[in-house]
Amino acid sequence: MALKDTLLLRNVNYQGRFYDKFPKMYNIYVIGMVACISGLMFGFDISSMSSMIGTEHYVNYFNNPQSLTQGGITASMSGGSLLGSLLSSQITDTFGRRVSLHVCATLWIIGSILQCASQNQGMLIVGRVISGMGVGFGSSAAPVYCSEISPPKIRGTICGLFQFSVTLGIMILFYIGYGCHFIDGTAAFRLTWGLQMVPGFALLFATFFLPESPRWLANKGRWDEASEIVARVAARGDTENEQVKFQLEEIKEQVIIDQEAKNFGYKDLFRKKTIRKTIVGTCAQMWQQLCGMNVMMYYIVYIFKMAGYSGNTVLVSGSIQYVLNVVMTIPALFLVDKVGRRPVLIVGGILMFTWLFAVAGLLATYSVPQPNGFEGDDTIRIRIPEEEKSAARAVIASSYLFVCSFAPTWGIGIWIYCSEIFNNLERAKGSALCAAVNWSFNFALAMFVPSAFKN
Repeated sequence: MALKDTLLLRNVNYQGRFYDKFPKMYNIYVIGMVACISGLMFGFDISSMSSMIGTEHYVNYFNNPQSLTQGGITASMSGGSLLGSLLSSQITDTFGRRVSLHVCATLWIIGSILQCASQNQGMLIVGRVISGMGVGFGSSAAPVYCSEISPPKIRGTICGLFQFSVTLGIMILFYIGYGCHFIDGTAAFRLTWGLQMVPGFALLFATFFLPESPRWLANKGRWDEASEIVARVAARGDTENEQVKFQLEEIKEQVIIDQEAKNFGYKDLFRKKTIRKTIVGTCAQMWQQLCGMNVMMYYIVYIFKMAGYSGNTVLVSGSIQYVLNVVMTIPALFLVDKVGRRPVLIVGGILMFTWLFAVAGLLATYSVPQPNGFEGDDTIRIRIPEEEKSAARAVIASSYLFVCSFAPTWGIGIWIYCSEIFNNLERAKGSALCAAVNWSFNFALAMFVPSAFKN
């Protein structure tokens, strides 16, 4: 064995013994909720800006960031997430899923500290990039971990917890930001961003009590440990249970395929028999971002200002958007396996188109130009006047209906769809490429939407 491989094996065995010092939890729902704390961070990322960009304290302290600057500040977290997701696969495959979750938590905490202590735009951007890298690690490792440790019959529900955690995180931090905006001074945004550390510390601590992924253990030749974990999670330790035997056989097949996939590179995704799947998967992730949802999450404050709302009303109205996002995700966890993927996506696309067309049409018909921006913000160039309240309410209603259409369809459906179109040999590289496309367009939209509104 080469020296490099020997040292790597020693490191893997050392971290395994280190984690073995802690008692383990084997309830699959608790395991799923702990791993998906990283999804909560993903949601916090989205709301950390949307809950602050309309507040006086944030605008004054960071020198009234205009459209391109604000786009850069918002997009910095998406850029970090893209980088983190690209780096995570090597750590996850080499040292295990728990190590990646710990890296996720550590980077998130460091980034939150820097954001909380920000003295200028540069420090804020650096903090958001580091936090974003944590989100990138978590968004890559957590769904894989949940998929590998879940019994087959409830795998869809456990994996769906990640998307639910994202929507819950968006709502929680938005309300934290709403409460903190009543504080007079910079503590308004410092407390909001400082509280982001809470899920980071929770994940950092709770991961010690998670069992390792049985599929990862099997890939390292540690079959006894893998069998024990599968039995404890699926059948309270009964190794003779039929579900346990089925899952272990499934893992054995996956391990064989994983060995074959070591020689499967990204270029192989563009071979003749795989390229259609690659195009469909990357386009699906691209259009999940381009469908309008990111605008409605990151910059809903701007939309509501265009509709004629201002001050406290904007934040209250925006918060309802996030509540609907959470509520409408819950039924999707149970219905997505019964209705099918394509019908859900087609219906969701038609409904989202309808409500976005209504928002655009109402703003085009009833708004008046704001050549110099609104209240010193050059991003807001149109605004519905006071006397057109019914049109303003219709814009808000259409925005709410858009979110209600997205959450149970393209919100949860795309991630499941993209993981299923690739076969086992293609899945690791295919899913990684699709996720990278998602983060790339996430970054682009966060960066350039304020400038697009301005223009």
